[in-house]
This record gives sequence, structure tokens and C-alpha cells, in this order.
Amino acid sequence: MSRYGAMFDRLAAKGEGAFGAFLMLGDPDLDTSFGLLDAVIAAGADMIEVGIPFSDPVADGPVIQAAGQRALAAGVRTADCFALIAKVRECHPDLPIGILTYANLVVARGKERFFAEASAAGADSLLVADLPAFEAEPWAEAMGNAGIAPVLIAASNTPPKTLERIARLSSGYTYCVTRSGITGSHGEASFDQGLIAALKKAGAPPPVFGFGISTPSHVRAALAAGVAGVICGSAIVDCAATGGDLGAFVRELKQSTGNDFARR
Repeated sequence: MSRYGAMFDRLAAKGEGAFGAFLMLGDPDLDTSFGLLDAVIAAGADMIEVGIPFSDPVADGPVIQAAGQRALAAGVRTADCFALIAKVRECHPDLPIGILTYANLVVARGKERFFAEASAAGADSLLVADLPAFEAEPWAEAMGNAGIAPVLIAASNTPPKTLERIARLSSGYTYCVTRSGITGSHGEASFDQGLIAALKKAGAPPPVFGFGISTPSHVRAALAAGVAGVICGSAIVDCAATGGDLGAFVRELKQSTGNDFARR
């Protein structure tokens, strides 16, 4: 069983949803970044999603974009990110670790090389944010050959046939966005029960809501819609960047997954 499968089963048995924490690798430098990752795991994150800094991240809002710029300014590159993932994996052998990145970085390194290095570092999954579902099949096949779970994005306005393709190609989990546009804690999130029902009917991997998750009420509303978990990114990155109590913030969000709505 994959680390994701084991995690979802363990949490379902306890009546909890999964809480995922996103951080940008190398922000503001490699040593501090490792400490932040360790802190969110210690505070209760069930899975982590990590970004590789990129100069033109079309899906990232201002908070995560600024984190990527800080990492790039510190000289952090893709090889450094793989080394940092390997360091986290050594300390946390059972924790699901997912990468969120962009096609430019993968293609520049070579798809097979990128997937092989990600797998060797200990990553479980890869979400290429700007990869359209209709172009994803050869990518998903190559990821699977390297031992990496391909994660695709689904939204409320995704056509039914595309949802079927996403369900067929994805593994690990399905990333469901709460709204159109970019990441961030701004604006209102929408937790579409119809999307979750359609994905489950299509046999997709467990759905997880991201984009706009920043408060305990968001977590509870997401679980009430029927997802297996949530991922919080911008609010965590902002808390770390502004010197907030990151451990307390993550613990509060994780505690919100243990309620009557936490179900698969």
C-alpha cells in the first residue's frame, strides 16, 4: 500500500480527515526551510506538499510567489530541493510527501530524469500545476514507471469527460480546488459536493481540497462536503514568513479535522 493509502486508512479508522501542509522548499534558505517542514510535521500535519521555486508560477498567489522568489534569491535550485526532500524523508519514513511544480522545471531537467530524482529523494507524488489533463497521459505513465503518483487537479467547472480522465490517470489523491484563479487565503472558498460525488463515481483517488484553506471553519466545511482531507498553503507560508506561531496554527487546523464530518 502507498503511503497515501495507509494514511487515509489510518485516519478514517480514527474518524479524522487528512491535513496537508504546503511550504516552499528553500524559503528563506535551506536550513530554515528544513526546520519549518519539521515544525509542521511535529504539529500534526498528516502529509506535506512542497513547492520547487520557479520564476513564473502561474497558479501561485502573491504569498507563495514571494516565497519562491526568496528561495531563488538564496540560490536554491532543483537539485537542492531534491536533497531537502531526501533529508525530510530520512527523518519521517512514513509521511506522504508530494511535490507541486511547473512543467518548465520538469522539461528543463528532462521528464524521466526529474521523475527518477524525485522518486529517489523519497517523494510520493507530483502535481504539475500547469499540465492540462488532456496532455497528462504520457506524463502520468512516465511518473508511474518511476514510482511517483501523478496528482491531477479537478475543479467545479471541469467537464465530466475530463473528470473521468483525471480519475483514470491520478493516484495518491485528487487535488480539488475550491475556486478559480490562484492560490491564497483571500476571497471565499466553495466546497462543491457535486464535484466530490462525481469524482467518487468515476473512481478517482481520495479527493483533497486546496486553494483557499486558511481557517478551522474552512477545514470543517471541506470535510462536510465529503473530501478525505485538505491542504493549507498560503496561510502557512505567511505565518512562517511573518514570524507567527506556526506550530500552534497547524495544530489548530489539524484539530479541526477530527469531527463528525471527517469521513472518506
